[in-house]
Amino acid sequence: MDADTPLVADCRRGVSGAFETLLDRYEQPVFNVALRMVNNMEDARDITQSVFLKAFEHLNSYDSRFRFYSWIYRIAVNESLNFIKKYQGHDESLGGDHPSPERSPEDAASQADLGQLIREGLMALKSEHRAVIVLKHFRGFSYREIGTILDLPEKTVKSRLFSARKFLRQALCANGAFELTDGKWLKTSLS
Repeated sequence: MDADTPLVADCRRGVSGAFETLLDRYEQPVFNVALRMVNNMEDARDITQSVFLKAFEHLNSYDSRFRFYSWIYRIAVNESLNFIKKYQGHDESLGGDHPSPERSPEDAASQADLGQLIREGLMALKSEHRAVIVLKHFRGFSYREIGTILDLPEKTVKSRLFSARKFLRQALCANGAFELTDGKWLKTSLS
């Protein structure tokens, strides 16, 4: 049984605080997925709010045979994709890269530059490719979990991820973050 199943049952029965516990548990991960998908903090906050509103409204449709986090992530990805379709071309920078105090200013600047190039590369991908990259590499989901979240066969997830990585490498190469040398992708100096 999924650890969230008792909380969902409590929510369905109207137990005070049960939904807030789920919100506390998943708000930041859902926000992070939305942020990686739309590349704008305010839009990601709006999407996160919409995800939890939809989850609350449709809690009775949640099937407890499946993991709750897969269900909530599916809502998050779908809301992000809907936003992208509705506001195609609406793109603002994430802004505010905060360097770690342990790194030198040069390392922090290089890391910030690389982070910006990766965000730009992600935003250059089709939304279905961006979704698999975000779920696999930023959230750490398995192929099976991604398939459940996106309602895709595992083989399709693997194929889409292969293509997404290829397109992301090409975008990063075009931006100067990587170069193809002797058949291998190498990180370039961003100075």
